[in-house]
Amino acid sequence: MPVKNRFAELLPEIIAWRRDFHAHPELMFDLPRTAGRVAELLRSFGADEVVEGIGRSGVVAVIRGRTDSRGRAIGLRADMDALPIEEETGLPHASTAPGKMHACGHDGHMAMLLGAAKYLAETRAFDGTAVLVFQPAEEGGGGGDEMVRDGLMERFGIDEIYGMHNWPGVPLGTFAIRDGAVMAACDQFRITVTGRGGHAAKPHQAIDPVLVASQIVVALQTVASRLTDPLAPVVLSVCTLRAGTGAYNVIPQTAELRGTLRTLDPDLRPAAEAQLRRIATLTAEAAGASAALDWMPGYPATVNAPEPTRAAIAVAQSVAGSVDTGFPPQMAAEDFSYMLNARPGAYIFCGNGDSAILHHPGYEFNDEAIPFGASWYAGMIEARMPLD
Repeated sequence: MPVKNRFAELLPEIIAWRRDFHAHPELMFDLPRTAGRVAELLRSFGADEVVEGIGRSGVVAVIRGRTDSRGRAIGLRADMDALPIEEETGLPHASTAPGKMHACGHDGHMAMLLGAAKYLAETRAFDGTAVLVFQPAEEGGGGGDEMVRDGLMERFGIDEIYGMHNWPGVPLGTFAIRDGAVMAACDQFRITVTGRGGHAAKPHQAIDPVLVASQIVVALQTVASRLTDPLAPVVLSVCTLRAGTGAYNVIPQTAELRGTLRTLDPDLRPAAEAQLRRIATLTAEAAGASAALDWMPGYPATVNAPEPTRAAIAVAQSVAGSVDTGFPPQMAAEDFSYMLNARPGAYIFCGNGDSAILHHPGYEFNDEAIPFGASWYAGMIEARMPLD
């Protein structure tokens, strides 16, 4: 099952789809043009069923194989939304929407899964049902969770589900994957420190929330370095400190910290939250201030199941030959995790070569990766539901 010759023939057409998506990015759930175009293409391929509006703006296509002796259905997922970034590539197909850009390669993911859909609709060389899932709002909106809550798995009878993401730095024409946790859970927090405002010349008459917030930032580093097993990855980042009105001579009344906590072990999430709350509260109290924590649970860890991971590796090896099966867990988060919590499956990385990193204004999906990714998508259907 090497790279399928059909994808070499289809490559110019698939590239055209990809670049059209790239030039017209849309955000979160607001995907009228993107989702509409995906549905239009799927119908033109002859998909047996195309359903729009799953999980608010997701699209699901059903392609039935030549036979269905086992009653199996395998899902394949691609994400559709772009990012609120001003593109700086200068490419002919660069974004035409100010402040919006496909800087994570979701345009490529859609194009590869659409290529696989066209091939599967033409050949139908499998025993069962292929369910192609085009998901909205991966970039912070939890579209994967919305689709699961909207009955995705039950409505389409999905037994297993597989996803893929391009990855800069992984060589073009290769794949990377690991068993178990492959991407982190990500929770957000906001800490509001309340002190006592005053004149900058008389700090002794005030309680400086900026100083207290700064002490909290330093103390929070112990969550990872001293309060967690060194072998259990935890990343705590304070990314915002806001205080005051911009005045040079006013000690403000409050200060606010915002950041994220990322973990691979689900058991660490409640413990880390409790540690963060305790550190913030007691550090503030020691200075005569107070601190309130708002905890906002985010995406859970993305965890590959053992047997589906072996199947994903086997198909990737047949397509590319080179598969890094010990790829280190990534501390970024991914809402495909909700689908893997609902059904067994696996998430694999497809090499994007030496490109700009994801979420960078100069990032560009590598069109040369398309035949490899599309072959893997189609190969998963044929391998997990082979004809007798």
